[in-house]
Amino acid sequence: MKKNNNLTEKQIAIVGGGPSGLFMLKKIIDAGLNGVSVTVFEKGKQLGAGMPYSASGANDEHVTNVSANEIPELAQSIGEWIQQVHPHTLARFKIDLSHFHNYKVLPRLLFGEYLTDQFALIAKKAISNGIDLQISYNSKVVDILDQPAAKNVTVVLADKSSFTFDHVVLCSGHLWPKHHEGKVKGYYDSPYPPAKIKQTLNHPVAIRGASLTAIDAIRTLARAHGNYQISEQGMLQYELKDQKSKFKIVLHSREGLLPGVRFHLEESILGKESLFTPDEINIIRKANEGFVLLDLAFEEKFLKPLSQQDPAFYEKIKDLSMEDFVDEVMELRERLDAFQLFRAEYREAAQSIRRRQSVYWKELLCALSYTLNYPAKYFSAEDMLRLKKKLMPLISLLIAFVPQSSAEELLALHSAGVLDLIAVGAESKVVPKLEGGITYHYTNEQGEEKMVEYDTFVDCIGQPHLSFDDIPFPGLKERGTIAPAKLQFRVQALSNNLMEENRDIEMGVDGKYYLKVPGLAINDHFQVVDQYLALNPRIYVMAVPFIGGYNPDYSGLDFCETAATQIAKSLTMLA
Repeated sequence: MKKNNNLTEKQIAIVGGGPSGLFMLKKIIDAGLNGVSVTVFEKGKQLGAGMPYSASGANDEHVTNVSANEIPELAQSIGEWIQQVHPHTLARFKIDLSHFHNYKVLPRLLFGEYLTDQFALIAKKAISNGIDLQISYNSKVVDILDQPAAKNVTVVLADKSSFTFDHVVLCSGHLWPKHHEGKVKGYYDSPYPPAKIKQTLNHPVAIRGASLTAIDAIRTLARAHGNYQISEQGMLQYELKDQKSKFKIVLHSREGLLPGVRFHLEESILGKESLFTPDEINIIRKANEGFVLLDLAFEEKFLKPLSQQDPAFYEKIKDLSMEDFVDEVMELRERLDAFQLFRAEYREAAQSIRRRQSVYWKELLCALSYTLNYPAKYFSAEDMLRLKKKLMPLISLLIAFVPQSSAEELLALHSAGVLDLIAVGAESKVVPKLEGGITYHYTNEQGEEKMVEYDTFVDCIGQPHLSFDDIPFPGLKERGTIAPAKLQFRVQALSNNLMEENRDIEMGVDGKYYLKVPGLAINDHFQVVDQYLALNPRIYVMAVPFIGGYNPDYSGLDFCETAATQIAKSLTMLA
């Protein structure tokens, strides 16, 4: 790759060539930024797919939790693209074109090939539009150095080469830090890449979490130890290859709940039409001491549309506070056996899909989560604590959208006695053992303290919200280019009372109390800001692990499209 020497054109670096980088390049084209120079740094060999849709995050058995009609617009629709796929590839993934429709979920590796092909088409369009596009494969970015005086940014690669740009957009996607993996035998900090856990074991496997990440691990482990078949009654059944094997999977989750099953969605891209406009956010903030109120968002973006979509359900819950509504919904979930509830939700979801009729309150709540992503940086610390304690645990269950095939496999495994779920509470601990494996410390639902040893442990709590200290670019931190994300308390007296029990509360240089939240601070255009809230016009971040405090909901490709649109708009204004 050549160094950037043309001083007359804007030079833009996209760090990461996965789905985020794909949408960023597309939005640069859509914004009419023709004549700029764009360099994409991709640490691997495949563009478009990123971790989730490549061998780094999937095997043949893993499927997406979104269907073809829910993919934001790219160069081709999946329906158009799949007609061109080689028959051998279709056979590998068991795709029958005569039965294919836009409401089907896809194997993740096949979807990765789609994204790779879209990147190639969009790159071709970029070049034809006059964009000087360069792709740098196998290029791991290890540092980013802002140069305020020179008004540029230096990108440093693992081989110590460096390149200078006017703007850098961080699109580096998922990041799974390793703490004990490789040091403690049988301990895995994540199930990725899944090939590492595709092994035959003769003992129970402990999994922390019951999210989609856990289901990824389950699908791989189950196939390594047994087979699925359809019974005479048409039900999916599971059988171990070795009937004497002691293998089983034990899920450990805080509340002992399984994620929600995918149902029919009326809005193909949730929340896209319900976002607060910038003008609306400004009006709300002016009326509320600079804050956006969680209760107002709940009223405007959940209760009001619910009154139109499902008046009967609205009448039942219209007078409940946000906390009381969550308690009402969770009470039933916590009272029933997790797998009994999961089976009931699977049937409800199957009926929803057959009738193509949404479960409206669930869809609207998931859309609310997406809507809250963007004004979250303007929440008071009190409202963020409420959001994390009450609303997000419920939303995280519903928004999983477990595909029907995955739900059927979980039910088959449980019926075969191979899959269990334990509620371990918020105070549980996983303690690695020097000789290998772990000890799980928790208090069960009967109040009994338990210490259970496992030879194999897989951490499946999902993509963590990285702390500021975990952000892997030392130059950004050492030079003060970025600052930790934090939210101000609206009622200062309350924060003083909470300070003793919450280590994330601190006093700022202005003498006010703040709540530290994960990751770094950004503005509405995804530009980084320093500790004095001064924006940086050169560096943008849409890598979700780094901005979890201000963007608490990970919404996949729709998030990529929305964030990339905002960044491209900002780049246009700076051009």
